[in-house]
Amino acid sequence: MIWNDDESLSREKLSEVQLIRLQDTVNSVFAKVSHYRAKMEKAGVTPEDIKTLEDLRKLPFTLKSDLRDTYPFGLFAVPEHEVVRLHASSGTTGKPIVVGYTENDIHTWREMIARTMYAAGVNEKDTVQVAYGYGLFTGGMGVHYGAEKVKARVIPISGGNTKKQIELMEDFGTTVLACTPSYALHLAEVIKSKPGLRQRLKLKTAILGAEPWTEQMRKQIEELLDIEAYDIYGLSEIIGPGVAHECKYKNGLHINEDHFIPEIIDPDTLEPKKPGEEGELVFTTITKEGIPIIRYRTRDLTSLNYEKCECGRTLVRMNKCQGRSDDMLIIRGVNLFPSQIEAALLDLDATSPHYNLHVSRDGNLDNLRAVVERKENCNSDVEILHKKVKSHIQHCIGLSFELELVEPNKLERFTGKSKRVFDTRKN
Repeated sequence: MIWNDDESLSREKLSEVQLIRLQDTVNSVFAKVSHYRAKMEKAGVTPEDIKTLEDLRKLPFTLKSDLRDTYPFGLFAVPEHEVVRLHASSGTTGKPIVVGYTENDIHTWREMIARTMYAAGVNEKDTVQVAYGYGLFTGGMGVHYGAEKVKARVIPISGGNTKKQIELMEDFGTTVLACTPSYALHLAEVIKSKPGLRQRLKLKTAILGAEPWTEQMRKQIEELLDIEAYDIYGLSEIIGPGVAHECKYKNGLHINEDHFIPEIIDPDTLEPKKPGEEGELVFTTITKEGIPIIRYRTRDLTSLNYEKCECGRTLVRMNKCQGRSDDMLIIRGVNLFPSQIEAALLDLDATSPHYNLHVSRDGNLDNLRAVVERKENCNSDVEILHKKVKSHIQHCIGLSFELELVEPNKLERFTGKSKRVFDTRKN
């Protein structure tokens, strides 16, 4: 299902649209945003130098620190009275990231989420339960307005209060759940523990994002809830949810290229990667008015596929993110992504994908301790299970570590983005 014709433009026509919008955006930030003008002048580039899409590479990158250093409104390209909404990150590690939306930006955002919902088969017959957080976080309100755009009924419950979530699913006939994958898994486990409950629910679809998740986790969520689970991708810095989404074929996430130009670069050399090669994802917004972003380094690691999808969309597809370059742990010279632990645990019948990683340093030696939950009704001998789990994880990550097996439901469940890594080496 395709929401509008812009999703299936020919590559030639799409490139024409992108170039016009890119040139307009570069002209706008050079004229209106002193921070960008200074960076461009330092790089020796002017708006007149952007004659082709390849010239995008001449422009300097934008980092998260640029948004923090210009807090709160230093990157805005319109007068404050034209900004109709503000969102922001939590700011737990410093100044928050602030993003502003004009009325046109809100319209664009709504359209992007409408594409997302429609691609997953959501329409006016559905009831969407939005269990993403509302407020300054972009997830809740972004998904909310897009779901309404496709004329679905919306339950704006926000995150948390699992008992109430499940009660409303049953009472209101929820057909679509929108939340983080880790919270969806928690809901699935609670629902499964209540005999007969799943049969009384009308759930058929889940729209999951805001954190990395593996194919193994998707399979478990789909099997536990007997639904189809779709991955979505977004960043507050770019627009929020709605940057990319899966269609029914689930063979990559379609990036809305008529609004966001993606690049893949080598995170070390900053040189461009070829189509299909994995690297760091970089975005340039080309229709945002409030806070246009030029070549934003997302730190997410993925690759791009430009082949036309079976669904009819010509929009490039990004593969599921393998992790973030700034989330990667380097332990005794070995690169480790937390998602590798999750994948290993989902390979085993006796463990849940709920875990914590504790990284510390004793002198010059790095130590890793993984805290892992056993599954409910696991009757395996604890000592034998411990050896089996540790051996399997060690084989998957190529790293020795200490394992602590804990009882089911021992670890904290998160209604928003999960926190699983505790690295005290930085303290």
